[in-house]
Amino acid sequence: MSDTSMPEASRRGRRSRKPGHASASGLAQRPFKQPKRRFAPTAIVSEDELQAIHLASLRVLEEIGLDVLYPEAKDLLRQAGADMSPDSDRVRIPRALVDQALASVPGEITLHARNPAHSLQMGGDWTAFCAVASAPNAFDRERGRRAGNQADYQDFLRLGQSLNSVHLWGGYPVEPIDLHASVRHLHAIRDMMVLSDKVPNAYALGHERITDAMEIVRLAHGLSEADFANTPCMATIINSNSPLKLDMPMLNGLIEMARKGQLVVLTPFTLAGAMAPVTVAGAVTQQNAEALAGLVVHQLANPGAPFGYGGFTSNVDMKSGAPAFGTPEYMKAAMLGGQLARKYGLPYRSSNVCAANTLDAQAAYESVFSLWGAIQGGVNLLMHGAGWMEGGLHAGFEKMVLDADLLHMVSAFLEPLALSEDDLALEAMAEVGPGGHFFGTAHTQARYKTAFYEPLISDWRNFETWSEAGSPSAYDRANALYQQILAAYEPPAMDPARREAVDAFVAKRVEQGGAPTDF
Repeated sequence: MSDTSMPEASRRGRRSRKPGHASASGLAQRPFKQPKRRFAPTAIVSEDELQAIHLASLRVLEEIGLDVLYPEAKDLLRQAGADMSPDSDRVRIPRALVDQALASVPGEITLHARNPAHSLQMGGDWTAFCAVASAPNAFDRERGRRAGNQADYQDFLRLGQSLNSVHLWGGYPVEPIDLHASVRHLHAIRDMMVLSDKVPNAYALGHERITDAMEIVRLAHGLSEADFANTPCMATIINSNSPLKLDMPMLNGLIEMARKGQLVVLTPFTLAGAMAPVTVAGAVTQQNAEALAGLVVHQLANPGAPFGYGGFTSNVDMKSGAPAFGTPEYMKAAMLGGQLARKYGLPYRSSNVCAANTLDAQAAYESVFSLWGAIQGGVNLLMHGAGWMEGGLHAGFEKMVLDADLLHMVSAFLEPLALSEDDLALEAMAEVGPGGHFFGTAHTQARYKTAFYEPLISDWRNFETWSEAGSPSAYDRANALYQQILAAYEPPAMDPARREAVDAFVAKRVEQGGAPTDF
C-alpha cells in the first residue's frame, strides 16, 4: 500500500491536523547522530560479586537446565554435547559450550540502514535509541485509547522517521491488528521499509514470518542473497519464556536470523516475584542463564553471527501482580545486566519504560529512572526509547515526542565537554570583570544560538507570558508537536526498482496466503 493510498481512517485523521513544518523545514531538533558514551558506566557490584552471578548462572544451565521446545535447536545442542534425555525437553548445557559461544560471537558490528546516513554501530561505547514496539493499543488525546491498526502504525512510522533521536525500529510501534495475522508481517515490514529508511526490526515468529521479513529487507536494500548474509541490516528481539524455557517459533526465528547473519538480541522478560525469584540477584541470575542459553544455540547455528545480550528484568507489584517499571529494582537490574554484558563483550539491550496510564508526572519520572538505569548500565540498544506507556499496553503519540526530547537531552549530556582555550573563556571574563554580565560579550554573541540544548517540549517563559499564552502544559505542546510533525512528513527516497521488487514480493506472498496461523 503506497503512502498516497493510505487507509481512509488515516486520511480523515490527517485532515484535522494543524498546519506546520517539521524536520529540516522547521522543527528545531538536533541532527541525526548516534550517541557515544564518553564516561565509564556504573559498576553496581564488584568483580568478585559479578563472577559469583556468572558462576551461579552456569550452575543453572548445568544442574537445573531449561526446556528447549524446538527439535532443530535440541539437535544442535545434542550434537555439541549437551545433556538431555529422549523423552524430555529438558536440556542441561555444560559451561564449555558457553565459553565456546562467547569466543566466537562478535563484540561490535555495523547495522546498515537503507539510507547510509542512518547506519549504526552496535556495541562498544555506542548507543542507539529505538521507538516503542509491540504495543497492542494506540493513544492520542483527541481519539483516546484504541486497538492498534495500520493507519496508526503508519503514522508512528512517519513520526519516528521524522524524529532524529529515534535511530532505529525495535518492532512495530503499535500492532496493526486490523490486518490478518497471516499477512500482517508482510504489510508491516513493507510499510517500515517504504515509510522509513532507518534500520528495521522484524518479529521472529516462526519460519515464514522471519524469512518473509528478511526477503523484504534484502529487496529494499538491493542486495544479493550472499551479500545480505554478510551485511547486518536488520534485527530481531527473541524473548525466552521465563522461567527457563525457549519456545519453538522464537528458536526457529533465532536460527534463521543467525544463518542469514542478521542481529539477534536474546532478551529474557523476567519479572522478579512472578516469572523470576523475588530478589534482584536471583532474577538477574536467571536472566543471565536464559540469555547465555540462547547465545549457545545461536552460535551453534552460525558461529560468528551477531548477537546481543538483552536485559528486561523488573519487579511486580506484590499487592496486585501487575508489572512495575522505573523502580529502584529495575534500575539496579538494568545496571547489573549491563555489567554482565560487558564482562562477556556483548552488545547490551535495555529499555525506557513506565507503567503510567496517561502522560503525567508518573510517566515522566518512571521513564527518566528507566532511561538512567539503562544509560548508566552502558546500554547499546535502547528499546522502547520513545512512546511506551501503560506497561507496554499502549503506544502514545504525545509520549513519543516527549520521549524524543528526553533522548535528545541524553545525547547532549553524553557529548564530551569542550575544553579549548576559547571554551575556558578567560578573555570573556577579563572583558566583563567583577560585577558585570556576559550577555553582550563577543564570546557570548558568537555562541548564544547553539550554546545550550534547546528543548522540544519544555516551556521556559516566565509565568506572566506563559499565562497570557493560555497556560499550555507539556501535554498540550506534545500534542501540537506530533501533529505538526506528521503534517510536514515527506517519505524518504527509495529506488523505484527496489520499491517495485518489494511490492511484487508482498503481493505474491499475500496471494499465497502468507504465514500459517492457528485460526
